Amino acid sequence: MAEVIALIDYGAGNLHSVHNALKAAGARGVTITCDADAVRAADRIVLPGVGSFNACAEGLRALDGVIEAMTERVHVGGAPFLGICVGMQLLATRGLEHGETSGLDWIPGTVRAIDVTDPAIKVPHMGWNDVALTAHATDHAANTPLLETGEAYFLHSYHFAADNPQHIAAMTDHGGGLVAAVATDTMLGVQFHPEKSQAYGLGLLTRFLEWRP
Repeated sequence: MAEVIALIDYGAGNLHSVHNALKAAGARGVTITCDADAVRAADRIVLPGVGSFNACAEGLRALDGVIEAMTERVHVGGAPFLGICVGMQLLATRGLEHGETSGLDWIPGTVRAIDVTDPAIKVPHMGWNDVALTAHATDHAANTPLLETGEAYFLHSYHFAADNPQHIAAMTDHGGGLVAAVATDTMLGVQFHPEKSQAYGLGLLTRFLEWRP
């Protein structure tokens, strides 16, 4: 029987592209949902996100019981979780985009504006860039290394400043180091867009579907 992957619909995700990419990576049971019971019954959870931190946080909190169902399924049930772009940023303690907004606080840190001093470095950080693994990249990957060194597609003006370096699984460089991925326990968050990262992104999604933390 195919696993059920809950792709969270809270009005702030590139849902159809992510859905198609998951199917291309081999997923057979992807459900786009905003229903807490469906999330609670899922084998894996994917939280996409496009837009501002505060709007995405408010959209997610507006779904009755979904955050509680996600927390129960991931933290108690141990379901593998993937956050993409703002979906990754929402794992932080707080975001500072358009004021201070509380995040999920699953991985302690602050989402703050990309600050560059070189006028040649443009914000947003947009386009293809390197993904360089840190020493902690496989700390929580169990038997399946989730991340690989390569190039992925980024589009963001804010970045995840993690409190604990051990949660940083990958970095990229855009006028200075920026976190490209965070990970802990059964959770992986990526700042880049796997659904726009061609073979590199499909490889990541395939490994996520095979991940048995």
